[in-house]
Amino acid sequence: MENNSYKTLSAVSVKEKVKKKGHLNYLPWSHAWNILKTHYPNAQRTVYEHEHTGMNYFTDGSTAYVKVGVTVNDLEHIDYLPVMDNRNNSINIEKVTSRDINDTIMRSTVKAIALHGLGLSLWTGEETVSEPTQEEAPKEKKLLKLDVDDENWDKVLKYIVANKAKGLDTIVEEIGTKYKLTASVKKAFKSAIADAK
Repeated sequence: MENNSYKTLSAVSVKEKVKKKGHLNYLPWSHAWNILKTHYPNAQRTVYEHEHTGMNYFTDGSTAYVKVGVTVNDLEHIDYLPVMDNRNNSINIEKVTSRDINDTIMRSTVKAIALHGLGLSLWTGEETVSEPTQEEAPKEKKLLKLDVDDENWDKVLKYIVANKAKGLDTIVEEIGTKYKLTASVKKAFKSAIADAK
């Protein structure tokens, strides 16, 4: 007998269930799971665990990812998804929380379901959608002014000292996403890092 699950699920409209976050559309996991189980009550999800640690995520030593499989009519599709922040950048393994892992598992579940056809159109061209979003964000965002010894300086200084291991260039890049940095402020950053060693 022919397996028509992909044909059936890809024909289901998810338009009414789609939510928007920033410039991207997404299908909440609860809606995706409900639709899948309505059509295929025997569908199953597998959250893979690391064979040595027993943890529900995997790591390369710097970042983490999850592995989720969804089985429909004895056909399993597996999705691998990195643990990311709200800007879709991988989170350093030392900063990953159980909430980050749980959220990633649920997003990965939706993507594994999409491999079976449900809501797959949401990911069509996602690479081209995400690039302009990242390029336009700095233009749309108004940067705050930062001067040595102003009301934000102590907060920034604490961040610099706590993250000195990242190096000056990375710190300047990270703080530069929020503040407009002058040459004198960057020079003060360099001094703060030197003093903290």
